[in-house]
Amino acid sequence: MSDEPTPPMPDQQQPMPGSSAAMDPQPDYGEDSYVGSERLAGKKAIITGGDSGIGRAVALAFAREGADVLISYLSEDEDARETQRLVEAAGRTAVLVPGDIQSAEHCRAIVAKAVEAFGRVDVLVNNAAHQASVDEIAEITDEEWETTFRTNIHAMFYLTKAAVPHMAAGSAIINTTSVNADMPTPQLLAYATTKGAIQNFTGGLAQLLAEKGIRVNCVAPGPIWTPLIPSTMPPEKVESFGKQTPIGRPGQPKELAPAYVMLATDEASYISGATIAVTGGKPIL
Repeated sequence: MSDEPTPPMPDQQQPMPGSSAAMDPQPDYGEDSYVGSERLAGKKAIITGGDSGIGRAVALAFAREGADVLISYLSEDEDARETQRLVEAAGRTAVLVPGDIQSAEHCRAIVAKAVEAFGRVDVLVNNAAHQASVDEIAEITDEEWETTFRTNIHAMFYLTKAAVPHMAAGSAIINTTSVNADMPTPQLLAYATTKGAIQNFTGGLAQLLAEKGIRVNCVAPGPIWTPLIPSTMPPEKVESFGKQTPIGRPGQPKELAPAYVMLATDEASYISGATIAVTGGKPIL
């Protein structure tokens, strides 16, 4: 039996985009458990949404596997500095780049900063996301719909387009989709729609970039205990979060990281266009 936290979760709410430090219980990023074995030795990676949640766990794992990391994030400076500390404690370089990836110009600046710092891009992890929970379509403003698409899918295109010229054969792009791509939660209509688009984008891009030797895959998380949850969901949803899975609890960020590591390694040389489900036992179609 796992000793990870199970519902009911403590009552808590946060303003968007949420803070890892304010969560109860604290997410487990693998600080005390992830052991690397140089599977990404010398690689240079960009991770969006790397300040906390899944992005922090991936940054920590990549660093312990030997990669240098650029961490893109919106404005959560305290969380981002903690991710930087974890990466540097693993003996690797961490570059922090705050800013809003809704802007195509900022997306290009992220890639330019990575090339300036590292000379190239070996792995691009498109992970940052925006979501909001609503009960009626009338509650979704035009601005909310557009913000969700600009953050979740438009930025993925801008970043990928900018990064590909700096990626050699053997490089990897890893996109974060969701179980919502196949089984959309109605209260997350805009978010779920973008996650379906991400899965389709991944499949098409994998074929488009195959001749360049660049692999493209996505990871589909189920319910994961990240700052996005108490900052975007009502209290009753937070309290029962993860209960609906066969395993009966939310996943911890550390439980996502190995999937990203595997897809980033040279060992995954024949895996492209795939969706890796990390859903606590809930199958995806």
